[in-house]
Amino acid sequence: MLTDTVIHKASGALHQPVTDEGRALLDLVDEHLPAVRAGAAEHDRAGTLPAEVIEAYGRNGVLGGTVPAELGGVGVRSLYDVAVVLSRIAEADASTALVLHAQFSRGLTFQYEWKHGSPAASELAARVLKLMAAGDPVCGGVKDHHSGVTTLTPDGSGGWLLNGRKTLVTMAQVARHVIVSAETRVDGEPHRLAAPVLARDTPGMTVLDNWDGLGMRASGTVDIVFENCRLPDENVLLRGVVGARSDVGLAGQTVSSCTNLGVYVGIAQAARDIAVAAVARRRGTPAAAVRTLVAEIDTRLYALRATVGSALSNADIANVDLSGDLAERGRLMMLPFQYAKQHANKVVPEIVGDCVTLVGGASYTAAHPLARLYRDARAGSFMQPYTYPDGVDYLSAQALGLDHDSNYMNVRAARSAEATR
Repeated sequence: MLTDTVIHKASGALHQPVTDEGRALLDLVDEHLPAVRAGAAEHDRAGTLPAEVIEAYGRNGVLGGTVPAELGGVGVRSLYDVAVVLSRIAEADASTALVLHAQFSRGLTFQYEWKHGSPAASELAARVLKLMAAGDPVCGGVKDHHSGVTTLTPDGSGGWLLNGRKTLVTMAQVARHVIVSAETRVDGEPHRLAAPVLARDTPGMTVLDNWDGLGMRASGTVDIVFENCRLPDENVLLRGVVGARSDVGLAGQTVSSCTNLGVYVGIAQAARDIAVAAVARRRGTPAAAVRTLVAEIDTRLYALRATVGSALSNADIANVDLSGDLAERGRLMMLPFQYAKQHANKVVPEIVGDCVTLVGGASYTAAHPLARLYRDARAGSFMQPYTYPDGVDYLSAQALGLDHDSNYMNVRAARSAEATR
């Protein structure tokens, strides 16, 4: 008799974690999945973040899932396992999965800074990771509002002043700390990318209540405004010079983002299960067109799981190997990730759309779970790295040997610098 393990291996990928830490995290997540599922429709309709669920996950250790065990966390390092966990959550509610992706992503990237960064970076990373292990939600503000660039300027006493506005900051409404992407402005020095860390009660920081998204409506994805927020120097992680091209950073961008693919695998799986169950409840033998769609949906879902699982496994292998050319390592991690992301961005909405077709008009109401999945499925194509146009530029440049700066953060910063000259 086939065991569950063999069946999982035979049916694609991303069904079960591959490490003990991943299995432990999934068990913790499963404790509150009934509550996630029960509140999903109401929070989606109201556009409200399920704060009570996030608090519960803080109490039982899930928010420290990707924090090293030495710092009090569960200790998950496997990107594959994180994607499995996110997929399971997304089957109940994609918005909650996106929120936890924001949390897990911070842990995964700060693991690296803690182990391999400068002494100052390692100390800052350790402080943030310990907060996460204690149950603090930590979000990341990456995308600048169209009104301008978020900047750090010297405050005259050895610290910094942060000014600007970030948009589309997931989980900001409940986050106790925010990690921001900013640029330094120091007289006589080149602009540098930086990652300041702010506590929720920092004077001058305002979290807006302005989210009314088409999908991922319960993700608490809002804007944050920074007005002369004062930070000590030890709370700022300095990175590279704006305009200095390097593919080394592609590794970190892959680590911080690739597990999000698990969210969209979960969306596709949830839609498939709803549609197949609806067909199975009907009397008589399904029509040929219905059976064709069911077979096609399962085929695409299998291919999706296999593609995403392969890219994540590749990233896991490269993530722990720092022995060679780090720029080449970055490219070797980003390229399969982008193949998988482009595939997922196209296939997941198609799968959910065909599920809507199978269920029929009943699913074309705001209260139906497929309606929520239909909207949530579309969100992936707007997320960096890369959006569809940037992804096309990146993949075609790699294939054709074209000159191309693949670091989208650096490209954005360089464009902003050029515009202000």
